[in-house]
Amino acid sequence: MSWIHVMVLTPFIFATIVPYLYKKFNQKIHTGWFVFFIPVFIFAYLITFIPEISGGNTFMKILPWLPSYNIDFAIYMDGLSLIFALLIAGIGALVVLYSIYYMSKDREALHNFYVYLLMFMGAMLGLVFSDNIFVLYVFWEMTSVSSFLLIAYWYEREKSKYGAQKSMLITVFGGLAMLAGLIMLAMMSDTYSIREMLTSHNLEAITSNTLFLPAMILILLGAFTKSAQFPFSIWLPDAMEAPTPISAYLHSATMVKAGIYLVARLTPIFGGTGEWFWIVTGVGLVTLLYGSVNAVRQTDLKALLAYSTISQLGLIMSLLGMGSGALYFGYGDESFIYATAIFAAIFHLVNHSTFKGCLFMVVGIIDHETGTRDLRKLGGLMHLMPISFTLMIIGGFSMAGLPPFNGFLSKELFFTATLQAANMSIFNLANLGFVIPVIAWVASIFTFIYSMILVFKTFRGKHRFVRVDKPVHEAPFGMLISPLILAILVVAIFFFPNLFSKYFLLPAWEGVLPSLAQAGELSIKLSPWHGWTPELIMTLGVVGLGILMYLYIRKWYRIYNYYPQALTLNTIYNFSLENMEVLSKKATNKYMTGFIRDYLVYIFAFIVVIVGGVFWTFGGFTFDVSQDADINIYEAGLVIAMIISAVTVLFSKSRLTSILAIGALGFLVSFFFVLFRAPDLALTQLVVETVTTVLFLLCFYHLPELRKEIGKIPFKMTNAIISIGVGVIITVVALSAKGTRLFDSISSYYENSYELAGAKNIVNAILVDFRGIDTMLEILVLTMAGLGVYTLIKLRMARRDKNEGAE
Repeated sequence: MSWIHVMVLTPFIFATIVPYLYKKFNQKIHTGWFVFFIPVFIFAYLITFIPEISGGNTFMKILPWLPSYNIDFAIYMDGLSLIFALLIAGIGALVVLYSIYYMSKDREALHNFYVYLLMFMGAMLGLVFSDNIFVLYVFWEMTSVSSFLLIAYWYEREKSKYGAQKSMLITVFGGLAMLAGLIMLAMMSDTYSIREMLTSHNLEAITSNTLFLPAMILILLGAFTKSAQFPFSIWLPDAMEAPTPISAYLHSATMVKAGIYLVARLTPIFGGTGEWFWIVTGVGLVTLLYGSVNAVRQTDLKALLAYSTISQLGLIMSLLGMGSGALYFGYGDESFIYATAIFAAIFHLVNHSTFKGCLFMVVGIIDHETGTRDLRKLGGLMHLMPISFTLMIIGGFSMAGLPPFNGFLSKELFFTATLQAANMSIFNLANLGFVIPVIAWVASIFTFIYSMILVFKTFRGKHRFVRVDKPVHEAPFGMLISPLILAILVVAIFFFPNLFSKYFLLPAWEGVLPSLAQAGELSIKLSPWHGWTPELIMTLGVVGLGILMYLYIRKWYRIYNYYPQALTLNTIYNFSLENMEVLSKKATNKYMTGFIRDYLVYIFAFIVVIVGGVFWTFGGFTFDVSQDADINIYEAGLVIAMIISAVTVLFSKSRLTSILAIGALGFLVSFFFVLFRAPDLALTQLVVETVTTVLFLLCFYHLPELRKEIGKIPFKMTNAIISIGVGVIITVVALSAKGTRLFDSISSYYENSYELAGAKNIVNAILVDFRGIDTMLEILVLTMAGLGVYTLIKLRMARRDKNEGAE
């Protein structure tokens, strides 16, 4: 196991210790201080890789996990995975530090909070470092589970439970779709390694396969649901019911970026095709516009940030789609021009994590100090909370794309990418390309508006809030440290973008487009001033029209009222969920009748139809009797006797007769074992049949007499058809299995039982040695069942003794 593996597993290991630390030290010291050093150490360890990664090196470490299935915990570190990991660990450390002052150690179950947080941190690290697609999927679903627990942290609140359920349903649905797509990808490439899929041979096999498009769509479903792309974005606003540190971590820097990472990582496989370009770009642009337009109408600060996150994620996703078009052009100069969009996507991903993390923490401070997040109740905080106001300006203006903040640089690159995409001569962009910059420009106007709302409606104006329990003042310094560090990064990246680009952005760009990086270097110089370019004119238009619309927002705000509420995505989701519950209840009541006969009818009918249909469709009914031995008179006599015993059970009117007939059937089977020279099986069968027959007789002896004698049992055609069908299907399947040899018999392996296990009896060797764990678990199950029966009897006896004592 390498140190990188240890790094990924450290959050999981430490999560098991947190409850003990909480129980032992919580009254003396906040549990968060113990947790804080985990992401700090991980971040410090990751920094040591920056010189090597920025120099073009990569690292692959393999830890065998399921080698027989070719599934290993293979960690691959390049520029892309490193920049994500730095965000996960770095912002994770700041969030933990922030939570120490935000979460009360006296009123909160901090052991649960930090266990869930560490689980999520470890799952995200495992996700971005995994090279094996199925290991990646395991971590992917772990993020869904841990985020569900974090969102439902305040589980006593209905909104928290609702938001957690919604996020789980949507993201797990996408995860299952993604799993199907990954299986198809593995089938096409005959490998589970993403690195191996990128070889020219495997890429050709994937792109030429008929499963290429279905796999692409299914994988994108997983990415879109996780990254809150339209129309799956409805889970993100409801997830804001989680504590603010969780919102700052999950919904600005980590979980919602998992889908972004997946699209970026798989761009070399699916990129360069029209389907990937239009689906990713189109969904991203629609999400950008949807999120920005809806953010303006929000009155809750965290809801506003949620929709702003949706819009920013759409922006990043659209950039990845636009940049994928570079792969269509091969390795020429034109490829590097259009690949700038990939660089812009990575740049804005980092910028968004910094300014949005800062904004979430400031909103948490406002909620913590004033007791409300409602914009209708806020205002006039500028003089009471000057530091928070400054931090809000830095984060809000960066989100609006204004200088001197990092959001301005990546927003300019976004406009550049949209204009380049509009000028492409591929994928029918000559006719439809103009739509891309138009949507981007309109969405940017609404982005500017909601950024101004966030800053000025919260901190300027008159006081509209009332806090009777304590006066409103600036947050304690400890709570300000984390957003202050992020705000410093927002400004620093603006003034030193090329230094940041050299060590972080360009290596990440090479990780998204490794084949293009091998053909040459991306020549890009980041600067706040490039002259009077079309991008600058678009920005001036955004600022000018944005200011005008913000000042006169009351004049046009009422247009939101004209949209019918019945057609909102949340209404459709709630309606669908309610109706699915009603339909499932009706369907369940249809087959859950309470009668064993009905259940057996469903089970056996399913066996007959499915098994028989599959065998019939694929020609599985094959019979080969050439190797069969002759049937002697003893065997024929036993078969006839068995048939008579079975028929006697069916038509007997006496319990005693039926039990004896069943016992006779079992004893006749044991005679077959004698004929086939299996004395151990014959002895076992005789013992079992003797014991069960005696037990049956004992049980039926103590049963009450029937109040009404059973008359003639009516004939039921359904029973007859299913019984005969099951018998025929099982018989022909057994004969077909016997007559079809796809592989060599496994019996030859067990013939060496004495050499392999020291046993002279093959059956004993199989049960005790070759299948020893299986047999041990069967015994364990029986032991547990016996203990359960014993416990129930003892409880019943104790209850009876208690009742007798009360009398």
